[in-house]
Amino acid sequence: MTEKAVKSVVITGASRGIGRTAALLLERSGFKVFAGVRRPEDGEQLVRKSKGNIFPIVIDVTKQDTIDSAAFQITGIVKDFGLWGLVNNAGIAVAGPMEFMPMERIREQFDINFFGQISVTQKFLPLIRQGKGRIVNISSKEGILSMPLVGPYCASKFALEAFSDTLRLELKQWNIPVAIIQPGTIATQIIEQSISSAEECVRDLPRHAGELYDECFIAARKTAAKVLKAAIPPDKVARTILKALTDKKPKSRYTVGIDARALSIMKKLIPDTMMDKIILKQMGM
Repeated sequence: MTEKAVKSVVITGASRGIGRTAALLLERSGFKVFAGVRRPEDGEQLVRKSKGNIFPIVIDVTKQDTIDSAAFQITGIVKDFGLWGLVNNAGIAVAGPMEFMPMERIREQFDINFFGQISVTQKFLPLIRQGKGRIVNISSKEGILSMPLVGPYCASKFALEAFSDTLRLELKQWNIPVAIIQPGTIATQIIEQSISSAEECVRDLPRHAGELYDECFIAARKTAAKVLKAAIPPDKVARTILKALTDKKPKSRYTVGIDARALSIMKKLIPDTMMDKIILKQMGM
């Protein structure tokens, strides 16, 4: 395969979970993969699993200097060929009741899941345009429908959806597709992250707040345990990322998982008041 024939892709949040799985799959599918990791040791582990065409790049989406440095390094490698794809995958899940959620935690959620994605996209768009490539943003079923106790996460994903829609319209004149992937519940560390975040929030709550929300937390914990048992493996999302990068005419949205597809249909057909009752009943709240 000649250098010109190799299509290059940047994927953020490749240290673990969906990002790591997708990086390995994209490499096996013939892509040169620039895998964004926060720590060099995460990149070293990824390289040991690779076939030699994964190049770890330190990218902390909340730090512009790391984004700038990564873009400089990648530009020097791809040169005039540009990029075929940018996959904005980095993300965390902050959980807890909105009434008592510390503003610094909400800002952290948006810094990583939203503002960071914009910063990365702005920096790499010239390379995408140069390579006649495309952008894939990883949203969530919580970007379709909001759920209790994960308000910051839902809000960040709704914001990412709006950003993606606007970007798709703005870039259409250059035939640069922008696809959104909406995974359902995936068996990755982000679920445990969310649970840990909620428990941390509970520990820091004023006493009366705990009394107000104790029953909600107990119900949510039980629901999370059930959801984890039904979670689908990250390779299903990775295969959808590959599809979004290789479809001749990529869709604007790809929904992954039965739960995400069901929510998408229900959102369109069921009034909000009835939907609220369904969600709260399902969560035992």
